[in-house]
Amino acid sequence: MKRLIDLFRNKYFLATVAFAMWMLFFDKNDMMSQYEYRSQANKLQEEKEYFEKETEQVKKDLNELNTNLNTAEKFAREKYFMKKDNEDVFVIIREEKKD
Repeated sequence: MKRLIDLFRNKYFLATVAFAMWMLFFDKNDMMSQYEYRSQANKLQEEKEYFEKETEQVKKDLNELNTNLNTAEKFAREKYFMKKDNEDVFVIIREEKKD
């Protein structure tokens, strides 16, 4: 018990404990902030990977559109509802049932 009391009277121990408490809870870069920053960084990394995959897919589609005329025609018909002069286009939109 006397060793414990002596430990709490030691000014270096008290300074170390005070510094640790300050850094863990009161500093602007405390533990909670570091956790939030880490989770935000992980989220942004996942978004970066997603957009890199999307960019590669778009580059692949663009290359195919530039090289193949049939693909360009199919893309224009499906995405922009373009048609030839003697054709009719019917757009069917399916609605989901609401509960």
